[in-house]
Amino acid sequence: MSGTKRIMDPISLTGASMEELLREMLIRLGEDPDRDGLAGTPERMKRSLKFLTKGHEDDPHKILRGALFDVNYDQMVIVKDIEMFSLCEHHLLPFFGKVHVAYIPNGKVIGLSKLPRLVDVFARRLQVQERITTQIAETIQESIAPQGVGVVIEARHLCMMMRGVEKQHSATVTSAMLGSFRKDKETRNEFLSLIRDRGTNGH
Repeated sequence: MSGTKRIMDPISLTGASMEELLREMLIRLGEDPDRDGLAGTPERMKRSLKFLTKGHEDDPHKILRGALFDVNYDQMVIVKDIEMFSLCEHHLLPFFGKVHVAYIPNGKVIGLSKLPRLVDVFARRLQVQERITTQIAETIQESIAPQGVGVVIEARHLCMMMRGVEKQHSATVTSAMLGSFRKDKETRNEFLSLIRDRGTNGH
C-alpha cells in the first residue's frame, strides 16, 4: 500500500473514535477514504450503524405496558405484514421481510401501534431471525399474560443473496407459538390460515 493508505498498528486503535475505526476499515479494504465519494463516509456509517442498532436503548416491556387496555375480548388479535429490517450478526448484512403477530387476550389488549414498535426494538439490533421471533413472542407473553401468542417471520437475507450460496429467491420462515397457539392445533391453524390470506390487504 502507498503511504496515504497506512495500516495502523491494532494496538494504536485502542481509544480510537468510531469514525477513525471506520476510516481504517476503508483503508484495509483497499480504498482511499479521502477521495470525494468517501470523504464523509465514516461519519455517515457511524450514524447509520447507531440507528440500525438503537434497539438496545429501548425497554420492550415498557413499550407494551404503556398501552394496555382492559377489554372483555377473548378472540384472536392479529397484526400481519409488519415490515422488518435488521442486520445479521454474522456478516452485518441486512435481512428484511414481514412479521405476523397474533395473541388471544386474557383481559387486556395492546394498543395496535405498539406491536410494530416492538418489532422495531428487536430488529434494530445485531440479530438472527430465530432470536427475533422468540423475543417478540416471549415479550408479549411476559407483558400481558395472554391465553397464547403466535409469531411468524418471513425474511430474505442478503448474506445468502449477495454472497455464499447466492440464492436470490430463497426466503426463511421462522415461528414461535406459546400457550394456546402451541397446545391447540385449531388455534394455530387459524392463525396460519389468516396470515396466508392476502385478500384483505390487496396482495
